[in-house]
Amino acid sequence: MKIDDMDAFVAVIRCQSTNLAAEALQLTQPAVTRRLQNFEEDLGTTLLDRNTKPLKPTPMGWRVYEQCKAILREIDTLRELVGNEGAPSGTLRLGVPQTIGDVVLLAALENIREVFPELRTQVVSGWGSALIGKMENGELDAAAALFPTGKIFPEGISSRSIGRMQLRVVTAKGTATKRSYKLKDCYTQGWVLNPEGCGFRAGLQRALSEQGLSLNINLETFGTELQLGLVANGHGLGLVPEPLLAASRHRDQLEVLNVSDFKPQVDLWLFHPAYLGNLQGPVELFGEVSVQQLSQHKML
Repeated sequence: MKIDDMDAFVAVIRCQSTNLAAEALQLTQPAVTRRLQNFEEDLGTTLLDRNTKPLKPTPMGWRVYEQCKAILREIDTLRELVGNEGAPSGTLRLGVPQTIGDVVLLAALENIREVFPELRTQVVSGWGSALIGKMENGELDAAAALFPTGKIFPEGISSRSIGRMQLRVVTAKGTATKRSYKLKDCYTQGWVLNPEGCGFRAGLQRALSEQGLSLNINLETFGTELQLGLVANGHGLGLVPEPLLAASRHRDQLEVLNVSDFKPQVDLWLFHPAYLGNLQGPVELFGEVSVQQLSQHKML
């Protein structure tokens, strides 16, 4: 049984396609197919249901997939142990949400390249929960994302909070009629929020549900500036980190609602697999530069 064959099987399940798996592994599609066949022959069982599109594993295939992920993680740990004394090289795979990526990435990548010239960086953008999933699948070496204070990460992922910011409920200027509100007083106006998957939105939905209230979405769209512009034009309430509100060009057309029973805050978390080997230095630098950049922009 070869590790390369196991790696090909895991990639096909993750990508749900031999073509996409081939791209990820930088192999040809026939080469990936041969490795799959070799792996099934070695195990003496069928691992993929080839009558489905996209490809799906058989019941036994699912069990083998989970075991293979654990084995490959251990192999990565062994390689890191051996390579700990060498200078970082190869590829550092980072994840960031768009919310902070525009602020931190340029400086972070420049610093990493200057200090670790033999290291190449790849960056993926996405919601924090999606970045955690990619890390569990072995697709990322580190990520920085916004999560609630006290966030608990899956086993095998090391994490720490490296900053904190407040979230504010905003409305169009001149539309607030009271000094203080409760969620039940204002939720019927509807919200302008990120699409589902956003942690800010999930936190708001939990707070509403605890009071037996529903989340009424008027508009969902990506991009903080677009959302704030829509709120300023009277399309509903917004939920935004305080520093991004202060920096917005729409700030003068908005006002903050004092919602007494909803005072959310989020932490900036740096997280990575438990064993980083000689990538520990670059990951620590990534976290340090991220905090510096957010502090300079008064986001922390």
